Amino acid sequence: MNQGDDDEFIEEGPSKSLRKRQSHDLQDLGEALIDLPQAELDALPLPDVLREAVMLARRITAHGGLSRQKQFIGKLMRKIDAEPIRIALEARQENERNAARQFQLIERWRARLIDEATAIDEFVRSYPAAERDLLNRLAAQARHERESNRTPKAARELFQAVEAVVKR
Repeated sequence: MNQGDDDEFIEEGPSKSLRKRQSHDLQDLGEALIDLPQAELDALPLPDVLREAVMLARRITAHGGLSRQKQFIGKLMRKIDAEPIRIALEARQENERNAARQFQLIERWRARLIDEATAIDEFVRSYPAAERDLLNRLAAQARHERESNRTPKAARELFQAVEAVVKR
């Protein structure tokens, strides 16, 4: 706020830098829509003009044209309430992170089951629904395949068995 000539306070809006950052953030959000799979894009609550602009951007191959289209998408984003879109994209990213963490957990368990003799006991304690005999058999086969440089069929089956138990 600035003080005017007659001691009245004049309300100023956000600074130009803040408006510019917000504009770039909205354009980035709009660009993220371009990369979404079609099914996820269809599920988002987008105005028709924005949906059409995103679909057009997917078809543009020229760098300059695509850049202008992304700017247009950013302009459209400034005219709508982008919060539902932001929430949906953040939820998608969180789901991807969770899936990656779960994959890494399964992969670590598989490696431990193959490499460590006590890992099967720990796994069964952590996941009582696990079939100890199946895990023992697959881990032994995976060790044998690794030692004889064979195709890791049992290691894949062990991964699937661990995945089935962990995802329950």
